[in-house]
Amino acid sequence: MAIINFTPWSALIGGALIGLSAALLWWLDGRIAGVSGILHTLLDFRPGHVTWRLLFLGGLVVGTGLWLAFTPPAFAAREGFSLPLLAGAGFLVGAGTMAAGGCTSGHGVCGLGQLSLRSLVAVLTFMGTAAVTVYVARHVAGAI
Repeated sequence: MAIINFTPWSALIGGALIGLSAALLWWLDGRIAGVSGILHTLLDFRPGHVTWRLLFLGGLVVGTGLWLAFTPPAFAAREGFSLPLLAGAGFLVGAGTMAAGGCTSGHGVCGLGQLSLRSLVAVLTFMGTAAVTVYVARHVAGAI
């Protein structure tokens, strides 16, 4: 399979910006930049707990919108997935983040940066499960 759309510079810049934002959130506010945890605790109405979460999550949405508005599409949109399939996948992701005590951003970016053994186990589990899922979906079920 040929490598297409290989964009090392945008990947490098994007990765550096993710790392910088996670480091700044930790350094300036002592908080982990785990998106599922930020979203999960969004309804914590104690003073000072909502604003930064809304700004962080809003920045993800606005940043993505700006990227899509000013760059050519890197990939074609996929269509035709059933709503129950997507809802089931979303449920499994949510259950996995609850079981792991965090998501790929929290464990992969922040936890590994802090040399957390728990995060290393979580990331290896995420990535191993993803690899098996892609293999089964492509080569066994022929779904992708």
